[in-house]
Amino acid sequence: MNMDFKRKLPIPKEIKEMYPLDEKSKEIKRKNDEEIKAIFEGKSDKLLLVIGPCSADREDAVIDYISRLRKVQEEVKDVICIVPRIYTNKPRTNGTGYKGMLHQPDPNSNPDMLKGLIAIRKLHLRAIKETGFSCADEMLYPENHRYLSDLLSYVAVGARSVENQQHRLTASGIDLPVGMKNPTSGDISVMLNAIHASQHAHTFIYRGWEVTSTGNPLSHAILRGYVDQDGKSYPNYHYEDLLSLAKMYDSEHFENPAVIVDCNHSNSGKKYLEQIRIAKEVLHSANHNELIYKMVKGLMIESYIEDGSQKIEEGVYGKSITDPCLGWDKTEALILELAAIRRANMK
Repeated sequence: MNMDFKRKLPIPKEIKEMYPLDEKSKEIKRKNDEEIKAIFEGKSDKLLLVIGPCSADREDAVIDYISRLRKVQEEVKDVICIVPRIYTNKPRTNGTGYKGMLHQPDPNSNPDMLKGLIAIRKLHLRAIKETGFSCADEMLYPENHRYLSDLLSYVAVGARSVENQQHRLTASGIDLPVGMKNPTSGDISVMLNAIHASQHAHTFIYRGWEVTSTGNPLSHAILRGYVDQDGKSYPNYHYEDLLSLAKMYDSEHFENPAVIVDCNHSNSGKKYLEQIRIAKEVLHSANHNELIYKMVKGLMIESYIEDGSQKIEEGVYGKSITDPCLGWDKTEALILELAAIRRANMK
């Protein structure tokens, strides 16, 4: 086998014991989870806002950013529930580039997975303890989910992973909302099959164990746009797209039919400023159709302290080193505007 087995890493239980979640933080997370669950079950009309950097590249800037979110959350808590993105693993289209804090806790240093496991757990712990947010992360590696399973309130399965059996089955055993993105090809049936699989019980191998899951009724869709055979981006957030998905959900009798609209990626053509317009258009569509209103549970927005993106070596504090993000001033203004729209149209 063409692999160098460098060292055996601690199992999740050992990392959790080294960096435990205190009782106060457990209670904060429990309340956060209840609020988010109520949104997906249709018991709350609040808008879920999964928002934050494309990738969590440095602890100080990420904590600074979500501390700012906390202040805004207090202003909009009657209509919006914010879940910060702390994405610590990054899928790479061709395998090259920065793969996230799990791989490189210091983007300027060589990969170190042990330091990475510790760094991502400490970052999520700080988020809960210092801001009261239990956050979202992408489940890039299903076997790694348990390193953070007691800290997260939202899990995303990416466009390149949604067709993978292990992601689907692992999602079926998670007791949190798990968003399944449509694949990069845009085939909605692939996403719906993933949701169907994750909402049902399975027996499978996980971390060397034979396990049985009970199914996850909070598994749902994330629309992120798609790319054609020539590499051109196309959106799938428009009124007609949302209505089509709502009808597909309705015809196949899914439990808790729900969608989060990703305002960046192929929906924006990676033109990060378009996220402002897209977010408002989605709410406008929801306000004109009851099926869409009930199905659209929230938005996903890529945002950081500074506008745009940079190369790693530039070292600008709070500026994305992966996809371009909305800067803080625009983010704050957008959240307040979305809250005003929601207040005016809550049904």
